[in-house]
Amino acid sequence: PAAPPPPPGPPPSARGSLSFHRAYLRSPLGLLRLGQLALGAAFWVTVAAHKYEGAAHFALFAAVLVWLLTLALFGLSLLGRWALVPWLGSRWLLTNLVHDLALGAGLYAAATGIMGYKAGQKSYCNLRGYSQHCLYGAYLSASVCGGIAACLYLFSGLYCLSRRCRDQRDII
Repeated sequence: PAAPPPPPGPPPSARGSLSFHRAYLRSPLGLLRLGQLALGAAFWVTVAAHKYEGAAHFALFAAVLVWLLTLALFGLSLLGRWALVPWLGSRWLLTNLVHDLALGAGLYAAATGIMGYKAGQKSYCNLRGYSQHCLYGAYLSASVCGGIAACLYLFSGLYCLSRRCRDQRDII
C-alpha cells in the first residue's frame, strides 16, 4: 500500500510569533497611514452620521472602501505579514504605491469634490434664522477631511515612488 500523504503545514498565522514592526510604525509611511486612517474615519463617520443623498452615496462608498483597504495594508505592514498575501506580497512596495496614488488619492479627490459641491449647494442654510436641519457644516467638514486625506495619500504614494525609483524593494 502507498504511504499516506504528509500532513499539511501549519497555517500562516502559526508561523512565528506575531510582533509589531516598530520601525514601520515610526517610518514616514507608517505615520502617514495613521493620519490616513484617522482622517478617513472622520470623513465617512461625518457623512454617515447625517442625512445624505445623491452623489454622497458614492463619496461614502469610496471613503469606506479606501479606509478598509488602508486598514488592511496598515495591519499587514505593522505585523510584517505581507508575504502571506498571494502575488501582492512579493510586490508590497508596488502594491502600496498603486493603492496610494490610484485608489487613495484618486477616490478621495473625487469624494472631496462631491462633498464640496454638495456643501456649496447647501450654503444657503448657513444663514441666520434658517430653521430647517442644515447639512452645510457636515458636508464642509467631510470635504476638508477628504482633501487632507487625499494629500496624505499623495504624499505616501510619492514616498513609495521615490523608494521604488531608488531600487529599494521594502516599504521601510
